[in-house]
Amino acid sequence: MGNDKRDFRRERISIFDMERPKFPKRAIVTGGMPYGNKKLHFGHVGGVFVQADAMARFLRDRIGKENVIFVSGTDCYGSPISESYRKLKEEGYTGTIEDFVRENHESQKKTLEKYEISLNLFGASGLDDTKEEHAKLSSELMEKWYENGWLEKLVTSQFYDVKAGQFLNGRQVVGKCPVENCNSDKGYADECSMGHQYMPEELINPKSTLTGDTPEMRDVANWYIDLTKFKDKLEDFVDDISEKENVRPLVSNTIREFMTPPLVYIKNEYAEVYEKIKGDMPEHILNEGANKTSFSLEFKNLEDRDRARDVLNANNIRFRAGKTLVPFRLTGNIEWGVPAPVLDGEEGLTIWVWPESLWAPISFTKAYLKREGKDDDEWKKFWCDKDSEIYQFIGQDNIYFYGIAEPALFMALQGKESVTARPENGQIKMPTLVANNHILFLNKKASSSGNVKPPMAEELFDYYMPEHLRAHFLGLGLGLKSVSFQPKPLNPTANEKDADPVMKEGKLLSNVFNRVARSCFYTAQKYNDGKMPLGEIDEDVIKESKEVILKYERAMYMTEFHTVMSLMDTYIRNANKYWAKNIAEADKADDNELRKKVLRNVFHMVRVATVLMHPIAPKGAEMICEYLGFGEDFWDWNRIFDTMNDYCVGETEHQLKFLEPRVDFFPMFAE
Repeated sequence: MGNDKRDFRRERISIFDMERPKFPKRAIVTGGMPYGNKKLHFGHVGGVFVQADAMARFLRDRIGKENVIFVSGTDCYGSPISESYRKLKEEGYTGTIEDFVRENHESQKKTLEKYEISLNLFGASGLDDTKEEHAKLSSELMEKWYENGWLEKLVTSQFYDVKAGQFLNGRQVVGKCPVENCNSDKGYADECSMGHQYMPEELINPKSTLTGDTPEMRDVANWYIDLTKFKDKLEDFVDDISEKENVRPLVSNTIREFMTPPLVYIKNEYAEVYEKIKGDMPEHILNEGANKTSFSLEFKNLEDRDRARDVLNANNIRFRAGKTLVPFRLTGNIEWGVPAPVLDGEEGLTIWVWPESLWAPISFTKAYLKREGKDDDEWKKFWCDKDSEIYQFIGQDNIYFYGIAEPALFMALQGKESVTARPENGQIKMPTLVANNHILFLNKKASSSGNVKPPMAEELFDYYMPEHLRAHFLGLGLGLKSVSFQPKPLNPTANEKDADPVMKEGKLLSNVFNRVARSCFYTAQKYNDGKMPLGEIDEDVIKESKEVILKYERAMYMTEFHTVMSLMDTYIRNANKYWAKNIAEADKADDNELRKKVLRNVFHMVRVATVLMHPIAPKGAEMICEYLGFGEDFWDWNRIFDTMNDYCVGETEHQLKFLEPRVDFFPMFAE
């Protein structure tokens, strides 16, 4: 369909005439990795993991569970963990840093299980067998990049706290992001909380978190991969994903922001000073209308921009950098990290946490398959095969890493001369990025490191059932825009008479779907000896069901989970309305044949709704399947258009499991 990303819901063309989307034979699904210095807050679950789980569950039903691997894990390394551990030690904590990480890892794992997140493996980059696989792969990749000639050893300035007597990494330094128009509340050593990259010396007003002093800059050597050398290939990559229906514009638009030449932005108040010293700077283009308050200077390359920066600093002209490609640092000197192999005599380095977290899903895939007794090369069937696809669910702040750095790193594994954004069969594939906008809390950006403290994911169980929360998070439409999570019990401004926004989807489950499913079972038990009558289904019921199946399938392909929830809301409510109207007529006339017809039609709709709700509300859906008396093939999309007659060949009536009074498939409250 090219660039024509049409909304099938508004098309006049019938859904029955549209070509069905094609799914891969095998799939990897990954969820963003939470840091190992904290428990999960609601944004981890509601902003990434629920969406990733819905996709993984759908794909298992769609292409076979043996063909889908869903992995994630705790991000164990890096300065956020070291800094949190340091503060904890000051408060009297006696465990090791590994003990600290393990406690948080186990907490995260238990929380995800309570939210019914169906990971094949939730690993930890610094613990147990996943640590071993991750360290091994990390060394292999570094050595491969070195062999291919992509690693560059650069001597750069790094923050050093004289009073503390140590180099500072990551979040041990806090200042203001130097990137123009950045709204980050925190700038760290060489990246801000919005994911913007810059060189350490560009950070504005840096302060050490160890002592509060302004650190000085000292030279250190580290390994880098220069992203500027992949610019043409990255442009090919973003062109390709712009053509894909199932990649959100948020991804390609964000990547393109970094495809611009090196820029600096200068406040208009410095215009006269600039005119006097512009001849001292490398060749550049002046853009006087950059924005209302600034003008910009465009340079041919980073070296020219950096020389210009020295001139600007010497003349006390304040400036901010524009988004552009920069060398991507792979190593550092933080002690708590994955050991880097000794290359060109450089010893004692560890791999920076962001690069190694990008290939951690490969490590976790390898660890999972090893646990399953598979061959060492089995992972390649999922990561390197033309018939496979990798779905990476991330937040919008991480698009730079997953949409720019990761593709470049994967391309650098191909060699030196034949690098392509369209890898051949057998090379690591370019993942399909599913990026969500911010999930806000009470209309403000929630961050565990910010001023607005979000509720912990576990805390929400004091008020809601897991399936209510799953359905609500999927219905928010984070693929379209940033949306606020506004649970009434945690909203101090909520009026007592106001409805709880979180329970809109929850009531669809616990009130509407629960009621129509229970009604079918209880009516069959009362009037038909607990058996489901079989026979012909009305054509209009078949047509409506087929239509919702096709629309649902396309919405899942597009990862439009809000559309999925809207479709299911309409379909389940229609089933309930059909039941209420027609069963009342049958009861009024005491017409058992009409009653059986109604049961046949509504059981069909319940069956369709149950399969389609399986990725969303798995526990309740599987309970319905159990009481219907079917097995695993109930979820198989090869049979998605079947009726109950197709499942019960040779039967005129199908025995149902007895449903006790007041038993709920989707409880409103925990027992």
